Amino acid sequence: MADQARLQEAIKAQGEVVRNLKAEKASKAQIDEEVARLLQLKAQLDGDDGKQTFVLKTPKGTRDYNPKQMAIREKVFNTIFNCFKRHGAETIDTPVFELKETLTGKYGEDSKLIYDLKDQGGELLSLRYDLTVPFARYLAMNKITNIKRYHIAKVYRRDNPAMTRGRYREFYQCDFDIAGQYDPMIPDAECLKIVHEILSELELGDFRIKVNDRRILDGMFAVCGVPDEKFRTVCSTVDKLDKLPWEEVKNEMVKEKGLPEEVADQIGGYVSLQGGMDLVERLLEDPKLSKSSDAVAGLKDIKQLFVYLQLFRITDKVAFDLSLARGLDYYTGVIYEAILTQAGVPQTQDPQNGPGVEEASVSVGSIAGGGRYDGLVGMFDPKGRKVPCVGVSIGIERIFSIMEQKAETSAEKVRTTETQVMVASAQKNLLEERLKLTAELWDAGVKAEVMYKKNPKLLSQLQHCEDTGIPLVAILGEQELKDGVVKLRNVTTREELNIPRDSLIEEIKKRTADC
Repeated sequence: MADQARLQEAIKAQGEVVRNLKAEKASKAQIDEEVARLLQLKAQLDGDDGKQTFVLKTPKGTRDYNPKQMAIREKVFNTIFNCFKRHGAETIDTPVFELKETLTGKYGEDSKLIYDLKDQGGELLSLRYDLTVPFARYLAMNKITNIKRYHIAKVYRRDNPAMTRGRYREFYQCDFDIAGQYDPMIPDAECLKIVHEILSELELGDFRIKVNDRRILDGMFAVCGVPDEKFRTVCSTVDKLDKLPWEEVKNEMVKEKGLPEEVADQIGGYVSLQGGMDLVERLLEDPKLSKSSDAVAGLKDIKQLFVYLQLFRITDKVAFDLSLARGLDYYTGVIYEAILTQAGVPQTQDPQNGPGVEEASVSVGSIAGGGRYDGLVGMFDPKGRKVPCVGVSIGIERIFSIMEQKAETSAEKVRTTETQVMVASAQKNLLEERLKLTAELWDAGVKAEVMYKKNPKLLSQLQHCEDTGIPLVAILGEQELKDGVVKLRNVTTREELNIPRDSLIEEIKKRTADC
């Protein structure tokens, strides 16, 4: 009985949490998560009474999408599709799961987030963590040395989800990659141009693209005194600077990674730097960094990259940022990441917390990222043949969470269908005529609907158009059939015109060309 009393108290408290979130107009995802917890508690209480209950919910870190959400999502996908195709990419697809050994050892400390599938007495399999490693496996397996491809598909991460920030365990990635031997930085610059085009077209708000180079990081670690075997693990720590203040990052370097404090302080002096071509020039003259051949090679490539970015007219949105690390093990050269900034406020360093704190970053975190990975394909090739690659991944779920929030606050109605015209009747016994006209419209490529009732009221047909945003109604009546015309009504203005039947299709297409 005591356990049951505690459970009832927990249900009461959780109910209060849900009520407060609704009162505060929290996001739907956040409310849904707390409601699911409430249902689980109630299910436990029912179970105590000997009843078998089943809670209907989506698994943790996943969600359903209603028609309105899918309409917004489709718009975002189309923008990305069109951009990738505009840049001449072709598409591929790969299995949703891979051999476990294919994915092992490619993601550094993030390898613990890979979903392993239960052994079914055959191959050991894992759900794909990203689209890049499967792409590299595909290139090596098919002996492809030259391709510009895009791939939009779901990936899976056993992460601790923050659904209100667009972080899930199952989510889409939208990848664009260029594989092949080309002159330095030309493909890399195009990847950054693609990020700029997509984020500009989606009108998410002000954004910044941070760039760095893995060789600069490695050179920086070397001249600061980091042992070679700790480069990757220290790199993963530096990668946390977009989420944690410098003091916490430094603390992890010293106490968990075993770096001397003076080494961490030297790293801190470098990772606080950000700028443009002027910073590149300054670092090429840096007495310590210039002793590292890796760092010098990386800085020269960044310098060349900025030349091409100037030609693409996007340098106003790009910053050379030494705090950018990107923790994945397979990067070998240029790396980049796009983040949103609030209301166009540029990002600044916090004098209290030191380098790496981004005052203006919004809650969704990075919304695109990528880089050069020249050695990944060689890991899969039996002869170790390398195929240079560079690519970018667009964080569609994070973008979608922003678009959804904007739609909720906007007065503009989101259409969930693309119907151009509703075929309606003003009188009874005209179902056959409505179906005939609807078939004519479908056969001509016009998106049309008809009500599934023999004698629907005209008012209910017009109301359906108002509710769903259908712009036109083709109204049939006895007189219109005799005269060989159709009454075409504009739903917004309520203007009606009689259109000859043989001109109707052309008229509908003309009026809905911009829809």
